[in-house]
Amino acid sequence: MTKFLLSVHVLAAIVAIGPVTVAASMFPSAARAALARPGDEHSAGVARVLYRICGIYSALGLLVVVFGFFTAQGLDVLGQIWLMVAIALTGLAAIVLAFAILPVQRNLIDEITTAAAARVAGAGTGTAGTGGAEASSEGAPVSAMDLPTADMPTASLPASRVAAALDSGAATGNGFALARTKRLAMTVGIFNLLWATVTVLMIIRPGSTTGV
Repeated sequence: MTKFLLSVHVLAAIVAIGPVTVAASMFPSAARAALARPGDEHSAGVARVLYRICGIYSALGLLVVVFGFFTAQGLDVLGQIWLMVAIALTGLAAIVLAFAILPVQRNLIDEITTAAAARVAGAGTGTAGTGGAEASSEGAPVSAMDLPTADMPTASLPASRVAAALDSGAATGNGFALARTKRLAMTVGIFNLLWATVTVLMIIRPGSTTGV
């Protein structure tokens, strides 16, 4: 039974925590790209998918804690210092994820949606008096897919110019949101470091039955 619990604990850590660390690490750059190209459904879609992965798999991560507790109980190591340190670091990582990563991701997704809506509304206002193809005769709202390519100046820019726009915030005029993506990247780095430390403790723990 102990071997079964340990196996589930390790598998849950790989399946649940692994995707969170990868998706959370990729999200800041995806959010910057989406903010730099308001109305680009591909960039916005990538950011949304990464956000969903973090949310769903972080919930599954509770299985790691549950099976880890029963595994430690079966191995009779609940009172050992290395395990107490690992539990504390796991709790800290969970707090960072719940209060410093997921809420910021949610806010950035809202920023991306708002920027895209503002761009479409602005384009619709600019063409309302011209009777252009962007609006129907019944006054139907303009969608991002209806906008011509020329109306999205960052869509065809060289990579170097897009990178400069990301850093300056010139692409959207929202430098504050772009700055938050950089702080989020630092926070994700701390989260990943905490989990890496817990993993190392689990591998080279004192009193390991492997004799290492």
